Amino acid sequence: MDPSIISILLIAVVVVIVLSVFLSFFPVMLWISAIASGVRVGIITLVAMRLRRVTPSRIVNPLIKASKAGLGLTLNQLESHYLAGGNVDRVVNALIAAQRANINLEFERAAAIDLAGRDVLQAVQMSVNPRVIETPIVAAMAKDGIEVRVRARVTVRANIDRLVGGAGEETIIARVGEGIVTTVGSANTHKDVLENPDMISRTVLGKGLDAGTAFEILSIDIADVDVGKNIGANLQTEQAEADKRIAQAKAEERRAMAVALEQEMRARVVEMRARVVESESQVPLAMAEALRSGKLGVMDYMNLKNIEADTHMRGSIGGKGTDPKSEG
Repeated sequence: MDPSIISILLIAVVVVIVLSVFLSFFPVMLWISAIASGVRVGIITLVAMRLRRVTPSRIVNPLIKASKAGLGLTLNQLESHYLAGGNVDRVVNALIAAQRANINLEFERAAAIDLAGRDVLQAVQMSVNPRVIETPIVAAMAKDGIEVRVRARVTVRANIDRLVGGAGEETIIARVGEGIVTTVGSANTHKDVLENPDMISRTVLGKGLDAGTAFEILSIDIADVDVGKNIGANLQTEQAEADKRIAQAKAEERRAMAVALEQEMRARVVEMRARVVESESQVPLAMAEALRSGKLGVMDYMNLKNIEADTHMRGSIGGKGTDPKSEG
């Protein structure tokens, strides 16, 4: 190959490489787009963004949109928000949407909402188009003991002024559930709730549940009302069963005490009989001692024997007259 051709090819390759490096560091096309859109951005400013580790397209393109929408934003505002970790494109889109919907939203507030972790564009969209939040099934018990299961739909609209520091959807759902439980619990019967489910909506809506939240409650609609378990009857049944067990336990305790008392009395009777037997065994010895000492005469002893025989005879005669089994 001709050396001149090789030289030309090498020069072309070097030129291409130099142009690629130059265009990657100097965003000429982006600068041209900004100039064509009426946004005055210097090429040195774009190069300085590169040095500050800022992607120029992330700043210039939103600035072009803002300029076309007539928002009057500056390059420093967008770049400072980008350096703070915000989403510049989303903030600009939210400002444009708010302007079209006649919502008063300034850049500083939109940037604060974005840095707080909330989707500012979605918030603006919810301000224009309210969102419906469906609560889970909330079970509550009326005064008659019947369980009522309620599911509600809450229509909310984002409150731009309370997005920073305001509570989210979980708080709305929790407060609505609490209001449903309170309303159903204050009803005399579950039939009142079934006949007038709008009483739940009126009561809950009148409590101001959106206070301190990032939303404004527009309406609360009852989607479904069902009858659940008869909790009152179940509680009464369980209470009766518990009372029955307590009564049985007390009866068993009294029976055990009676058995113990009976056994104690039997033990006492056995002990007394043993003492009587022991005492009777001492009688002959005492009589013998009395005879030896002269305290008891022979005639006295014979009279005692006669009395015992007479007593035994009378007892035998009385037994024959009253108990047929004693004959013979």
